[in-house]
Amino acid sequence: MAELVHVTDVEPLPNHRLPLSFEDGAKGEVDLSSRRWRGVFAPLEEQAFFDRVELDQELGTIVWPNGADIAPETLHRWVTEPRSMAAGQTR
Repeated sequence: MAELVHVTDVEPLPNHRLPLSFEDGAKGEVDLSSRRWRGVFAPLEEQAFFDRVELDQELGTIVWPNGADIAPETLHRWVTEPRSMAAGQTR
């Protein structure tokens, strides 16, 4: 089981990219431009909606206005182990 490390900062960039910072000091950029957005994530395909990402302090992760979120341990793994993201481990 992955250790829970909260996201401390996010700022959307063009082309579905998110630079992220974590409470353990890890930092990196997640490129979600090649993701196929389905279900609750479908609105994220529109860059304008994707850009509405926010940091949820209580959950320790990123969220969008429709309730979509990505687990902080998944985001942390994507930043610290980029190959895990290429393996298609998403929601």
